[in-house]
Amino acid sequence: MHPLLADIRLVAFDLDGTLVDSVPDLAAAVDAALGDEGLAAPGEARVRDWVGNGSRVLMERALHDALGQPPSAARLEAVHAGFLAHYGRAPCERTRLYPGVRTALDGLREAGLSLVLVTNKPAAFIAPILERFGLATHFALCLGGDSLPRRKPDPLPLTHAASRLAVSPRHGLMVGDSRHDIAAGKAAGFRTLAVPYGYNHGEPVSLSRPDGTVESLAELV
Repeated sequence: MHPLLADIRLVAFDLDGTLVDSVPDLAAAVDAALGDEGLAAPGEARVRDWVGNGSRVLMERALHDALGQPPSAARLEAVHAGFLAHYGRAPCERTRLYPGVRTALDGLREAGLSLVLVTNKPAAFIAPILERFGLATHFALCLGGDSLPRRKPDPLPLTHAASRLAVSPRHGLMVGDSRHDIAAGKAAGFRTLAVPYGYNHGEPVSLSRPDGTVESLAELV
């Protein structure tokens, strides 16, 4: 087991950019939602830099880019609704599991650790993705960006998970790919572990000073 897991009883994972590469499906939904408005599709490469703060912020960034100015609240609301509809119809057609993820989740569960999922993605889209990869039963709790009043980088989702599972935050580990994951983990009193392959707006996640970094989650076990 990885040294950071010493005395750890609860491991919280981010989803997008940590366990799965969901950008191909997210980008398809962004392109479709903007196309409905007669706006140019930004494409997968651009969308990859906008992911990580929830779907509303994703669409705000996409609209700002397409319009050259911040969108009105009404237009953002309408286009965000369109995005949710498109994404809801195909949330995991091209999404893929990162190498080492299944090995890590299986190994941690077999070792008796409690696993939770803490993502800023709307909660409705979590189950289809986990079921697609046969991971739905691995997690004791799944929290989306709309599950609680505040989301990452606020520590609330992590402190809530620790409380629900009766684990002290000092026995928790947050695993993610972005500065928001690391900030939430630190604020909650969790140890933090980063993966460098995900989405962090073009910024190395090491700049957030996680307690550790692994190239593959398989290194955890």
